[in-house]
Amino acid sequence: MKRIFRSRPIMTEETHRATTVEIFFDLVFIFALTRIVLLMGRPPTFLSLAQGLILLLLLWTTWTIYTWVGNLVRADAGLVPAGAIVAMAAVFVAALVIPNAWQHGNEVMDAPLILALAYIALRAINIALGLHAAGGDRQLRFTQGLFATTAILAWIPLVLGALLHGTAQTLLWGAAFVIDFSGGVIASAVSGWRLRSPSHFAERHGLVLIIALGESLISVGTGAELAVTRGPVLLAALLAITNAVCGWRLYFKETAMVARRGLETAPSAQRGRIATYAYSLAHFPLVAGVIYGALGVEQVLGHLAHGEPWHATRLDWASTVALYGGTVLYLTGRLLFLRLAVQSAPRAQIVAIGVALLLLPAARNLPALAALGLLTAFLVALVWYEQFSVGSRHPVAGEATPA
Repeated sequence: MKRIFRSRPIMTEETHRATTVEIFFDLVFIFALTRIVLLMGRPPTFLSLAQGLILLLLLWTTWTIYTWVGNLVRADAGLVPAGAIVAMAAVFVAALVIPNAWQHGNEVMDAPLILALAYIALRAINIALGLHAAGGDRQLRFTQGLFATTAILAWIPLVLGALLHGTAQTLLWGAAFVIDFSGGVIASAVSGWRLRSPSHFAERHGLVLIIALGESLISVGTGAELAVTRGPVLLAALLAITNAVCGWRLYFKETAMVARRGLETAPSAQRGRIATYAYSLAHFPLVAGVIYGALGVEQVLGHLAHGEPWHATRLDWASTVALYGGTVLYLTGRLLFLRLAVQSAPRAQIVAIGVALLLLPAARNLPALAALGLLTAFLVALVWYEQFSVGSRHPVAGEATPA
């Protein structure tokens, strides 16, 4: 037993792949993100959308650091899997209370405080594993130390916000993210991160996105409840899975492969920077877009499940923004991902973002089912265009295609 807990971390090779421990962690992590849909949907307001964004940002920050740790050392050997399992428990506890994250009760430990403490535990384990993975590497230990300092400082507004309520909690938790995130930015600029396995890093980000796309369909069952056999509800469910398939196609068909090739062929000195910005940062709007889109789909199905005529149910502005804003976020993340990974992206991707924005006000005035159908038609058309149009071809690494 002593040998296990004193064992040194096993460094990864360049050909390292994702381990089952990491995939398990991703499943629990995405479960926590889907619980944010419940928080934002009771009922959807612009304030609840902002509160959900804060939680998404805080949780994404933790996931990225665990991904870096798993890239440095094997996540299935030594102390790392034990730390990952404890971290999974913290994420799971956080997920359970997330829907009540802004509801205060008379208990000694209510939902906001439990969530804050679970997050602190998650980051504390993260810091310990990061320092463990750095080993004797002075640069990595310095980088981890900078990030750990701001992470600990962020716990102060996090706990204070949990003890308060309303606007103060929202502002303090937003400040906690800013402090925590600034540590990563400072650490990246001053010292930088070291990437051992480009293939592992690209694979981990692809896995978390495909899991998010899959688990987002939980919103179909949540919104439909027992009314799934009704024609409009069943049609909306089929539109929802079509949107998920389009999201998969828009990222995994070419974009992921082009960016991965760019990361693998980049000089070693540039890999850390590309991984930080193209993957750790640009993948956030991709995942957040899936979560907001799931909220919009849930609201459409919820309206239809109540038995009202499909042509008489319209989404409010917050729900419409979630539905179409999710697509805008996803497409924006994809554009940034390519721009940061290979310094170029097709102009058609910029046009697609603009079209999605223009469709938003029109969707607000359509029945909920028609608004979802319009979004699906747009995504299908976009997939078709990128499949057959030469102008939408993704650039290869190093190719000078104008953006």
